[in-house]
Amino acid sequence: MAGFDKVVVSYEEAMSGLEDGMTIIAGGFGLCGIPENLIAEIKRRQTKGLTVVSNNCGVDGFGLGILLEDKQIKKMIASYVGENALFEQQLLNGELEVDLTPQGTLAEKMRAGGAGIPAFYTATGVGTPVAEGKETRCFHDREYLLEESIIGDFAIVKGWKADRFGNVIYRHTAQNFNPLAATAGKITVVEVEEIVEVGELEPSQIHTPGIYVDRVIQGSFEKRIEKVTVRS
Repeated sequence: MAGFDKVVVSYEEAMSGLEDGMTIIAGGFGLCGIPENLIAEIKRRQTKGLTVVSNNCGVDGFGLGILLEDKQIKKMIASYVGENALFEQQLLNGELEVDLTPQGTLAEKMRAGGAGIPAFYTATGVGTPVAEGKETRCFHDREYLLEESIIGDFAIVKGWKADRFGNVIYRHTAQNFNPLAATAGKITVVEVEEIVEVGELEPSQIHTPGIYVDRVIQGSFEKRIEKVTVRS
């Protein structure tokens, strides 16, 4: 049983093997369900030339946004870019390459990568700049464009609970991109709020089976609120 235990005790161990130029898929969106401590470890390592795949690039000073401060990200593949002034500055200055991808397409790129599907056709983006340079094909009198799937050298994921075998449950909105990202990494690292013993999780409630997970670490989380609404 010990050989199946995927728990690591330090963030340094959790991100062991990360090198310059790698591709990282990160779960969460905005500040919801983001693997904030794993991101902080990437910041600490000062790994450079990264391609990061995530719904967005966090905010100034938190989440993936902290990786922009020392220009660790070379290319960002995202569906939303509206909450980060430093991101905007680096994009306009030509210091950051950005592949803006429709949100559903981005989600399917992760899912397909995890399922071993190299590419898929979608109608989303046809007739827009998204389709430039991409193969198109007609099915049932409708045009579709070919999108390649994504596999990351690392996938970093935020869960709620996990057991020592790496079976993971996500809580509420944190189910966003996390389950998809978890399947698409050559090395998948999950940080969770609680690690339980094997057998304590109800099998029918597990969102990510441990077969996809390489490392699990328990962390503490700031859980910032991105936008506070105080009156309607």
